[in-house]
Amino acid sequence: MNVENIIKWLDLFTEKVNENKDYLSELDSAIGDGDHGMNMARGTTAVKEALDAKKPTTVVDIFKLTGMTLVSKVGGASGPLYGSAFIGMAKEASATDDLGQILQAGLDSIEKRGKAVAGEKTMIDTWVPVIEAIKTNKLTTEVIEYSVNATKDMKATKGRASYLGERSIGHIDPGAASSGYLFETMMEAGVCNE
Repeated sequence: MNVENIIKWLDLFTEKVNENKDYLSELDSAIGDGDHGMNMARGTTAVKEALDAKKPTTVVDIFKLTGMTLVSKVGGASGPLYGSAFIGMAKEASATDDLGQILQAGLDSIEKRGKAVAGEKTMIDTWVPVIEAIKTNKLTTEVIEYSVNATKDMKATKGRASYLGERSIGHIDPGAASSGYLFETMMEAGVCNE
């Protein structure tokens, strides 16, 4: 994990979110307010602009700038949640370069901010299995895809989707899907190896 591959990761994530923003909003239309794709596209594009303008030179500074930008530029719940994750990752990255520990700190920040746990049909349902797989050197694209798709059969008990109750079953969680993109692009950038 170094400055170059972290920047590459975030660039690829921005591209992937922008390419799939309509799909993410479609997922969100079924169980939320339909703006997840647009919000994430706006946020990741703002991150790319901030990184290009400020040119941070350490992994800690990249994560910190990413987190602050997402908190300030993304509407809905995803901005504060993703932003908190990257700010938590920045703090951890100042103490270690262990990817599993850094991502765990991000997850801890999401759980604290969102007051959610695994199994509630949120982005956490992608983060938890991915981090477990990283810690045991077993992360593959299949693990990521499986984690995202597993949210389809869950009943939402957090966020706007929870108002639907049983009707939330049968839909992939949009935050889990965008988190899937985050981890797929992390692998593509070589931040961790398959």
